[in-house]
Amino acid sequence: MSESGSESVATDTREAIMEATFRALSEHGYTDLRMRDIGEEMELTRQVIHYHYDGKHDLISHFLEYIIDQYEGSVEVAADAPPREELNARIEQCLFGPEFAEFGHWDRMKVYHELFTHAQNDAQHRAIFNDHYERIRGSITEVVEDGIEQGVFRDVDAAQMGQLITDVIHAARGRRLSLGHEDAPEQARESIQKFILDSLLVESGQ
Repeated sequence: MSESGSESVATDTREAIMEATFRALSEHGYTDLRMRDIGEEMELTRQVIHYHYDGKHDLISHFLEYIIDQYEGSVEVAADAPPREELNARIEQCLFGPEFAEFGHWDRMKVYHELFTHAQNDAQHRAIFNDHYERIRGSITEVVEDGIEQGVFRDVDAAQMGQLITDVIHAARGRRLSLGHEDAPEQARESIQKFILDSLLVESGQ
């Protein structure tokens, strides 16, 4: 009987299963992925996976949440950091990711992007991606709002600005992954800096 759900899985066991899922997805892709493939990528028995997760779809749903947690929980900004510094940190994180012991940022984004593509036909996974998108957009919007309140940023539509920055980030990641444009993230960072962040500063608008 399965005990599906992250809260029911010991941390070490969950991480072993999730990292094995990374390796299996990287090798086989989502469509051809089998639970057996994941089991072959870890030292634990395959029965452990079936005990905690109700099949491939349930496992991938929790896997998506695992990926998202890695990114959302690793943005390190001092509580008293200026809005511009915090905004830069969040953009940098989205474009270039945190450090990982195994499978770098773009290895992980490749898997994320493949699942993102399949989400158009999967309501549950689409909801997870939508929620993640909204949290990214919301966190950027909040920083812009703080900057406006502190008089650092010009009085702009913060929600619209958050939307624009988030969409530029997503487009750059997709261009690198789908089209092989390895300089896309760096170009996006430079464009955001030049055409968005610099124009946000109060002194630049005077």
